[in-house]
Amino acid sequence: MTNYKLVFKKSVSKDLRLIPNKDVARILQRMEQLQENPRPVGSEKLSGQERYRVRQGLYRIIYEVTDELLVVTVVKVGHRKHVYKRS
Repeated sequence: MTNYKLVFKKSVSKDLRLIPNKDVARILQRMEQLQENPRPVGSEKLSGQERYRVRQGLYRIIYEVTDELLVVTVVKVGHRKHVYKRS
């Protein structure tokens, strides 16, 4: 199977700074897994958007998949209470 390229929006680094380091390591590991399978078991398509989310503990990783270019773009990372709110 072909690996997808993992791309991050600039705001993701800011999101990760607000999360404890032990959780960031697990989140980054989970993001790397999206390269092999961008729609793993447990991922959900968000309603009304062309985005998906995966859980990592109390945190959620919101991302977009572009199959034609084999790219996974991580859009946002945050605590489950706050990640879905529009800014």
